[in-house]
Amino acid sequence: MSAPQWPAGEYVAEPEATPARRAEFIAEIDRQPATVRSAVAGLSNEQLDAKYRNWTVRQIVHHLADSHANAYVRFRVALTEENPTIKPYDETRWSELPDARTHDVEVSLKMLEALHARWVALLHAMGDADFARTYYHPEHQKTFRLSEVLGMYAHHGRHHAGQLAWQRKNG
Repeated sequence: MSAPQWPAGEYVAEPEATPARRAEFIAEIDRQPATVRSAVAGLSNEQLDAKYRNWTVRQIVHHLADSHANAYVRFRVALTEENPTIKPYDETRWSELPDARTHDVEVSLKMLEALHARWVALLHAMGDADFARTYYHPEHQKTFRLSEVLGMYAHHGRHHAGQLAWQRKNG
């Protein structure tokens, strides 16, 4: 059986999420570290190094920490600057770095827990005007509202947690 491309379904943008929908996204982001930790709990090094399509389970965990750290910083920059241009990064090249290929996932699990605790605190403190703030992504040549970015990262965590769960069950 081949691994599904979109285990959590394809992302559907919600550029102007309602306060209720934003609360759902925040709750999901709050749960993500525990979901990821559960998905990899007790896996052997061999299982962590098994591939889900293009990346190993280990690389996916490290990618989540890298990606969500970037997202958190992007939120803070957008909240303190007027429509800033964010710095893109090459996630594939980051996933090929030695720490992403070989390091203990526990480090990234702890990073996700601490990072999400701070991020969720920030998200809870944000109001409608804050979620309407924007940043420009030069790679996509598009301006994103933070309300949309919130939904993107809720889906991003769901997507990768789905990959980990699928690999655990079928790998």
